[in-house]
Amino acid sequence: MAKISEKYEVLYVLNPNLTEEETAAIVEKIKNLIEQNNGTIDELNEWGKRKLAYEINYLTEGYYVLVKFTSGPELPAEVDRILGITDGVIRSLVTLRAE
Repeated sequence: MAKISEKYEVLYVLNPNLTEEETAAIVEKIKNLIEQNNGTIDELNEWGKRKLAYEINYLTEGYYVLVKFTSGPELPAEVDRILGITDGVIRSLVTLRAE
């Protein structure tokens, strides 16, 4: 049976009040999570602080990170789960990339 892999992207928004070290640690944590579960990171873009479309938890800004990766179908759910329980992450979305 052939191993099925798809292209995904995850966009997550971090609390802008985190220190540079805390922000870097979360970005590294997600990167390692993908790589340790046989995923391949195709692109990692830190967009930095941007204004949010609407206020979330009294915050008007967030630190945006976009990660494009290729993996098996089980990894995106795990990435979403870990982002959901990570302190400092205020929003995240994992989607299948259309390419």
